[in-house]
Amino acid sequence: MARFGQWIEKSRVRLENEHVVLTPVEEKDREGWRAQALDPDIWTHFVTRVDDDADFERFFDSYLTASGNGSRTTYTITDAASGRIAGSMSYGNLSEADLRLEIGSSWLGRDFRGRGVNHWAKYLLLRQAFEAMDTERVEFKTDVLNERARRGLRAIGATEEGVLRSYNVMPGGRRRDAVYYSVLRAEWPAVRERLENGPRRR
Repeated sequence: MARFGQWIEKSRVRLENEHVVLTPVEEKDREGWRAQALDPDIWTHFVTRVDDDADFERFFDSYLTASGNGSRTTYTITDAASGRIAGSMSYGNLSEADLRLEIGSSWLGRDFRGRGVNHWAKYLLLRQAFEAMDTERVEFKTDVLNERARRGLRAIGATEEGVLRSYNVMPGGRRRDAVYYSVLRAEWPAVRERLENGPRRR
């Protein structure tokens, strides 16, 4: 496997707290992902779809490959209470020269939504980005129609920056408008405090 810069290496570590455990994706995670991923509701606003086992194999392999070649770091999220794989989340668009990255490709199985798993996973990834990797900017993007994700990003204190119109083609042919959010290094202390207070119940 190719070696990466120190900054990228710092994105490839185990992260955990009392709520969730995040580990860089490995082949051994395949069946745990599969147990959660074959749920069409997950993919409503996703840029790909996983409708059957063949779709899943392509999906998992693509993330395993991207993590292996350093173009992204994908984490398997494990729910600490149950010990079950809950879903995944990634660092993408890694730009070490600009100290900028994106947190995205986030999905959770049905059993783990609304339980704080997403909240705590984002907390750990943001903390690693700002406190271990010295990142200056963490960005997020989502479908402008994905109001659940947009509420969640506003709730943690991310700043909405604007909409990129007709950004990409979605499964089924719709052209997605993508809305961007970000957290900057100077904003991290306030965002960290909000996150450490726990998920807001809506």
